[in-house]
Amino acid sequence: MEPIETIEYRHHTIKVYQDDDPHGSPRDWSILGTMTCLHSRYRLGDEHEYTVEEIQEIVERPDVIALPLYLFDHSGITMRTTPFSCPWDSGQVGFIWVTKEKVREEFKVKRVTQKIEDKAIKLLQDEVYMYDLHICGEVYGYVTEDEDGEHIDSCWGFYGDPHKYMVKEAMENIDYATKEQVGLIY
Repeated sequence: MEPIETIEYRHHTIKVYQDDDPHGSPRDWSILGTMTCLHSRYRLGDEHEYTVEEIQEIVERPDVIALPLYLFDHSGITMRTTPFSCPWDSGQVGFIWVTKEKVREEFKVKRVTQKIEDKAIKLLQDEVYMYDLHICGEVYGYVTEDEDGEHIDSCWGFYGDPHKYMVKEAMENIDYATKEQVGLIY
């Protein structure tokens, strides 16, 4: 596998790779919402056996907070909670939803106020964002090597822009290892 980027840093090389096999889907993590999607070609969201009618009944209940899920399918797929502008290659594929009972349990509150509901909606949107990164293949890993090409460190499963956190982490690990080598860290 070839790196998508190579960065030279303090006599080390950081190789950035696309993580083609991240450990599971973000839907496997501790999550608030249930993502129910129906699509003829893709298995999206959480596994379920709901019909369109059953999903519609659930999301219309007053004790449920729900957001629609839209898919854009053109040379790859991407998902979000707001419609895309292209009517030919996009459309609604389902919902992400949570019961107010689960919100009360998760937030440890007796009542779901508007403020709590807004927080729950933000979490549902974040879950969709992470899932979108996953289905778009925007998951990365790195390998660091010393100046002799020896493997020093690696880490995988970074979602989103690799320069936002991952490359910084790789550089911090190089800095730490360098300080440790010269005896600055005990």
